[in-house]
Amino acid sequence: MRTSRLWENPVAQSVLPVVDGATMLRVSEEAIASVAAWMAYEEFPAIGTAPLSPFDVGPERDRITGMTMLINTLNFAFTDFGSGERYEVDYQGVHYADSEAMVASLHRALNSGVPILDGGWAATVDRATLAAIFAGSIEIPMLDERAAVLNEVGAVLVERYGGSWGRWVASCAPALYAHGDGLLERLPAEFPRFRDTSTWNGHTVQIMKLAQLGLWSLHLRLARDGVALVRDPHTATGFADYILPVAFEVMKIFSYAPELSARIAAGTEISRDSSEEVELRAATIYAVTRLTDEMNALRPASAQLIAPQVDYRLWKAYHATHRRHHLTRTVMY
Repeated sequence: MRTSRLWENPVAQSVLPVVDGATMLRVSEEAIASVAAWMAYEEFPAIGTAPLSPFDVGPERDRITGMTMLINTLNFAFTDFGSGERYEVDYQGVHYADSEAMVASLHRALNSGVPILDGGWAATVDRATLAAIFAGSIEIPMLDERAAVLNEVGAVLVERYGGSWGRWVASCAPALYAHGDGLLERLPAEFPRFRDTSTWNGHTVQIMKLAQLGLWSLHLRLARDGVALVRDPHTATGFADYILPVAFEVMKIFSYAPELSARIAAGTEISRDSSEEVELRAATIYAVTRLTDEMNALRPASAQLIAPQVDYRLWKAYHATHRRHHLTRTVMY
């Protein structure tokens, strides 16, 4: 089924030719239906009712916005490309891995008085400062790239929005898509760091992982306070990363060509924008949307889901798994 409102967005539409023509993997519609047959009956928290994160920064909207967008500016690459070790930290008596470890480190820095929410800080921060902030089990991967994207984003914020993500959000229409003025339209247009697209056989594929994840995360947090960031949250797709393909392979939704399977198992880097990488990410978006469709067909009208809710269910269960995921050196996820 590709006719529900979940497909009413450029990202979902753009992945269809890739999934239909993929040569390195196959998406099983039978497995999607099989997983939906049991996952549909799980409890999913209603939007706006999730408990506060241990990394919450308080009720002030500008702080919430600044922290959420900072996190998603830096939300990429948590596994060492040489050793395969994950980035992990201990914070406030809890052990965190992967992106949660990165967020814990940022929260620690903020509580220590580092002005990480100021665009001016981001515009000038250097590698050494970030190395100290992200001290953990290993050096967090791609430190030079993290400094570069912060400098780029911070410069735009300082030049146009007084160094504030909150001012940027306030300048946009309260929607993901709004004839060019929506948050998801303007974010990659104004901040190239979020311009997550690829070309596959001459076809432009929109992925927009971090742009969508950041805006969805902000929508969720503000909903707790009765604020709707966007009027069209159903137009968000799943967030194509390293983790969801693991879930889909384990669930038999994905099956890989032998050479792709061997490269993932060996920890061999898969190049950004290669056919394998684009097919993995496009199929991830497709599978999340299809799984959401199938689950909704089994759920009452009062308990319908949107793709980001299903995405989180899968990511939370598998993000710290010992099973190998593919490795791609990129700032996009």
